[in-house]
Amino acid sequence: MSLWKKTVYRSLCLALGLLVALTVFQRSLTPRQFLQEPLPPTLEPQKAQKPNGQLVNPNNFWKNLQDVAAPTPMASQGPQAWDVTTTNCSANINLTRQPWFKGLEPQFRQFLFSRHCRYFPMLLNHPEKCGGDVYLLVVVKSVITQHDRREAIRQTWGRERESAGRGRGAVRTLFLLGTASKQEERTHYQQLLAYEDRLYGDILQWDFLDTFFNLTLKEIHFLKWLDIYCPHVPFIFKGDDDVFVNPTNLLEFLADRQPQENLFVGDVLQHARPIRRKDNKYYIPGALYSKASYPPYAGGGGFLMAGSLARRLHHACDTLELYPIDDVFLGMCLEVLGVRPMAHEGFKTFGISRNRNSRMNKEPCFFRAMLVVHKLLPPELLAMWGLVHSNLTCSRKLQVL
Repeated sequence: MSLWKKTVYRSLCLALGLLVALTVFQRSLTPRQFLQEPLPPTLEPQKAQKPNGQLVNPNNFWKNLQDVAAPTPMASQGPQAWDVTTTNCSANINLTRQPWFKGLEPQFRQFLFSRHCRYFPMLLNHPEKCGGDVYLLVVVKSVITQHDRREAIRQTWGRERESAGRGRGAVRTLFLLGTASKQEERTHYQQLLAYEDRLYGDILQWDFLDTFFNLTLKEIHFLKWLDIYCPHVPFIFKGDDDVFVNPTNLLEFLADRQPQENLFVGDVLQHARPIRRKDNKYYIPGALYSKASYPPYAGGGGFLMAGSLARRLHHACDTLELYPIDDVFLGMCLEVLGVRPMAHEGFKTFGISRNRNSRMNKEPCFFRAMLVVHKLLPPELLAMWGLVHSNLTCSRKLQVL
């Protein structure tokens, strides 16, 4: 065989070998894998999805384009991580020219100066709390100086569990904090908080002062955090750090509920009027809210909401100006959505009896039947938790679920 023929023969054999190898390689990979870098070994390729979340039928993947309806445009995606990294907010001094503004008390002038400053950087974050199958997220408003309250909650109703029972996912707990309101306490308490967070890993903290009027900031910061890091949790319980919660009753109540419901349940106030007495903690001047009554709202001591509603609530709240009373503000946001909060007699955000001297407020049989009771300090919470979970015999059964 001539040299030329040998060269041609070898070239044909090499080309045929490459063609066979390429065919085998392509058949072992999907088109997505063939065009992209290989996935890490710990991840599996996701199934193709329609914009509405439904799985695409693989048999329709290669249909002629003219046989397939045009896809629905996807809504713009929000941030994939907390996107506020600097505090760049100056006082709205234009308000000083308004006659009505000059007549306000100092705390309201301060609030209005900075009301347009909505979001602040995160100091402590735990997105891993929503990793895996989480059924109920327990979220507690606290302040940096009240470590004893957080510790009591961790030992009682805030204790995490890997399963909520009946095949449901985990129960996870988080505490929401700002920074110390007093300058002289800030460095010391921040160091203590950092140590506490290293021990428990359950604190979300933002760089705004923890004051009464800033409780509304805590609401909107959490709702934004939830939208970013916890978009699929079915239910959220949100409460104060001085309440008694019965997790068994909460989970029993949720057993017949669906995450897609407009569920917002608690101790609901109807037709509540703004308080105009200046010596009251909840005083609101007419210049700040002129209507005769508030929309229905649930007492901030503790309430349950569905995850899908919470994410809609985040976007509704962004359409309103901030209001200095946090639970009323959430009622305003619900009104924007056309959702009415649901009243439930198992939520007692003013105590079991509004008469503080009533024996009902210290009777463990009542606590065992409730979902949420406000208000107990750490020693009272620990003592009541022990009584409720002891061999308690009650003369009659209360039915509130």
